[in-house]
Amino acid sequence: MSQSIAKSIVTLRQANLTLGNGASSVHVLKGIDIDITSGESVGIVGPSGSGKSTLLMVVAGLERLDSGEVHVADHALHDLGEDAVAAVRGRSIGIVFQSFHLIPNMTALENVAVPLELAGKANAFERAREELIAVGLEDRLSHYPGQLSGGEQQRVAIARALAPDPVLIVADEPTGNLDGETGRQIADLLFAKQAERGTTLMLVTHDVTLAGRCNRQIAVRSGRIVDHGHQSASAKAIA
Repeated sequence: MSQSIAKSIVTLRQANLTLGNGASSVHVLKGIDIDITSGESVGIVGPSGSGKSTLLMVVAGLERLDSGEVHVADHALHDLGEDAVAAVRGRSIGIVFQSFHLIPNMTALENVAVPLELAGKANAFERAREELIAVGLEDRLSHYPGQLSGGEQQRVAIARALAPDPVLIVADEPTGNLDGETGRQIADLLFAKQAERGTTLMLVTHDVTLAGRCNRQIAVRSGRIVDHGHQSASAKAIA
């Protein structure tokens, strides 16, 4: 399949978002246009405060646009109510945060299984167990987040993101709270799983080495796209 007819997983058109009110309001996203195709890995780069993370949250349906369009996996999120957006997110979008966002009074197994149950997935605990084993945590299923290292917690978060078999993974500084070696291992795991499943990946990072592992990089500055990047040969092969 040629790049020109590759299936689009993420599309934004003239996306605008202002956060805050009155004198404290900030126009965070300014007329953003983006197309990301199936199986691509895209690094979102730019200085602090440029709007990278907000862009990711819009795609994940966790922030609502003031105007413009955001389409994810054939769903027009800008036209949907909160419950419908949440349903799309539960089925189609996996999220990996910098600070893990695990529920402290749930075990690793429960942290992965409960979102599956809420999304109406069958055999949630069996599926969660398989995902945790796949990320190397077969001996940590009954451990609570406080009993896990930072790297182990992020592995749980990756398992949770992958468990619904989403078409899109969004990752916001997934190695930001980890030391260099642990961060490299987590990045290896994330890219390996993305490639193995053919999932689309949007990755926000300040780490130029990590961003360089993506098929292309989209540069954001002051709420605008300043460079859409160029697809690498590997990205074209996927398309």
